[in-house]
Amino acid sequence: MTAIQAVFIRGYEERSSPKPHTVYRIDIQANVRSWQMWRRYSEFDDLHTDLSRSTGSPPPCVLPPKHKFAILRSHSDIKILDERRVGLETYLRAILSAKEDKWRESFAFKQFLGIPVGKQQAGEASQLTSASWLDEHLELQSRLRDVWAEINKRDALSDRGDIGASHKSNVAAKSKLAGVLARIGVLGKGLQELGVAGMSEGELQRRTDMVARLQDDCEKLSRVVTIARQTSARAAAPLSSGGSLALNPASQSDREALLGSSHAAKPARRVFGASSPPKETEMTRPLDNVGLVGLQQVQIQQQDNQLSQLTTILQRQRQLGEAIGSEIAYQIEMLDDLSNEVDRVGGKLTTTNRQLNRLS
Repeated sequence: MTAIQAVFIRGYEERSSPKPHTVYRIDIQANVRSWQMWRRYSEFDDLHTDLSRSTGSPPPCVLPPKHKFAILRSHSDIKILDERRVGLETYLRAILSAKEDKWRESFAFKQFLGIPVGKQQAGEASQLTSASWLDEHLELQSRLRDVWAEINKRDALSDRGDIGASHKSNVAAKSKLAGVLARIGVLGKGLQELGVAGMSEGELQRRTDMVARLQDDCEKLSRVVTIARQTSARAAAPLSSGGSLALNPASQSDREALLGSSHAAKPARRVFGASSPPKETEMTRPLDNVGLVGLQQVQIQQQDNQLSQLTTILQRQRQLGEAIGSEIAYQIEMLDDLSNEVDRVGGKLTTTNRQLNRLS
């Protein structure tokens, strides 16, 4: 779905056709563009019914209730209209901010907010405009961050021994990654259509590079997901072969007696060094050694890509500098020629003045 940044219901107005009713103005703000939709309360009610039926559960927030004698009061009672406006805004925001995306990803909700058709179906690449293409690119970047979050969650659950939940997170990461890969293909096709429509060569090349970077990120994430699955398999093996050991770990005193106090004091997962270990971050804390290596490879590749872009920019700057230097040298030659011409004309004027003085 389009990356909706905010939704507001800032006003309402009364309309008389086909019969008197009140409509509410919904202001939708996305990453690249914003638009407005006008909806009446009955349409909100229909949306709530459609979402409950299509997803199997009601949305996370209830609609503001209908008032008794609403036909006689609601069109003129400002207090009731303001309360309903606030309630409807809270209802939409609850769907957008919910942890589960099944309500906001449904076709009924997209149609209700008036999301352009080119973003509703993955196969409709030809309807992407220049602005909606950028909006879709930002949405895919957000989806990749969601994949990273699922991988980190999976590794944290694996470290705690919750293999079932860890496997679910891994499956969710793979599913989201597959969806991103499909939509990247749509971006590529949409870019071809924009090129045919007359997009400039420079902008076309820039967006082609953006698609290539998304594909590289997906490939690296695919490797990280595979590594994570192998780690889960290794973690599940002791549970299947010796479940009693996992459920009844040795006490701390027994561990010290067997391994010694120096061994018992060592970190359980990763050793950074004895003198000054680096600080953990939110991204590295749930990762094991294999996950850290994968994360490091991804970051190194991102740095290489940024360095390549910087090299290209510096090469262009060098070419511009050389062109400017050549132009300056040419201008200096022209100024030297002009100075020589001025000296020659000045000599002629001096000779002419002398001859005039003689005649006078």
